[in-house]
Amino acid sequence: MTLQLALTKNDLAPATESDDGTTVVASDLAYKKLSIVNVVFFGNPQRDGGWVLIDAGLPLSSKTIIDCAERRFGKTKRPLAIIMTHAHFDHAGSLETLARHWEVPIYAHPLEFPYLNGQASYPPADPTVGGGAMALLSPLFPRSPVDVSTRLESLPADQSVPGMPGWIWLATPGHSPGHISLWRESDRTLIAGDAVITTGQESVYEALMQEPEIHGPPAYFTPDWEEAEQSVIAIARLEPELLITGHGAPMKGNDMRKALKELAHHFREIAVPDGGTYAVDPAKAGKNSNDAYR
Repeated sequence: MTLQLALTKNDLAPATESDDGTTVVASDLAYKKLSIVNVVFFGNPQRDGGWVLIDAGLPLSSKTIIDCAERRFGKTKRPLAIIMTHAHFDHAGSLETLARHWEVPIYAHPLEFPYLNGQASYPPADPTVGGGAMALLSPLFPRSPVDVSTRLESLPADQSVPGMPGWIWLATPGHSPGHISLWRESDRTLIAGDAVITTGQESVYEALMQEPEIHGPPAYFTPDWEEAEQSVIAIARLEPELLITGHGAPMKGNDMRKALKELAHHFREIAVPDGGTYAVDPAKAGKNSNDAYR
């Protein structure tokens, strides 16, 4: 990784800290930073249209997520759905608890099902990617599947997103086989999960300080860099106005778009770790959606 795509605080999306504990970036979009990862709340609390949770944070985050949701939308309003961008431990850590608490459907791409129905573990993390202690410690991070099979449903084939009118889901694999992003054309808003992120994630300092930068997916948990590159190219072509990612603060505007294009054009130099295990030998998902990585 030889290049950096640093941005400035001027490129941060306008945001308001809410009394409910979330950070609001649009009338119907807010996020909660949980240590190193974000969960997103879709829904306008001033309207009676329901709400949706995107991703489920770290293990032991359920109490914080439920508290924010109840303060934002009311104690009696369960989400219409939980949408999973992917099922890594920092995005699905509280999913089983939230599924039991709310008893709502959980939607994901079928290629992500093995990691959400208890069938398969993700491939081992790659500590050889460099960058700092987060990468070195990554083999210790949980990679076993969660099991929410009784509530798990496939995202609609027509790319609509349950509970989120006006949005579509986009396949953005590479960081995981069934990774998805969410796109709203009307205001060019992209919820990208970890397909791209807006802060470095390989060192503890970067993960905690969250300086605004455009990065490829977290390197130590990315097993297929070829697919990851194609996903970044697709994201850059969308030219989003607002970018919300799984790690880092939401970004906006021309400089963000330029940085996305630079990442897409020079992905190998910027994002792919020199000598990384999966840079040399990608781990591919099986052809059957129930197959684990090889």
